[in-house]
Amino acid sequence: MAVTTLKRKLKRKRQSQTARVIKIKQLSAKPVIKNVDIEELKASFGK
Repeated sequence: MAVTTLKRKLKRKRQSQTARVIKIKQLSAKPVIKNVDIEELKASFGK
């Protein structure tokens, strides 16, 4: 007996897997926290 591979189904399954991994990475990503000097920002807008 020969075994056939369902290429379209496999492709669709891989798409959903990668989409899920990307979504999890985006949700768990933390933004870079920077120390912002508020007074310096206000002074730059005054120029």
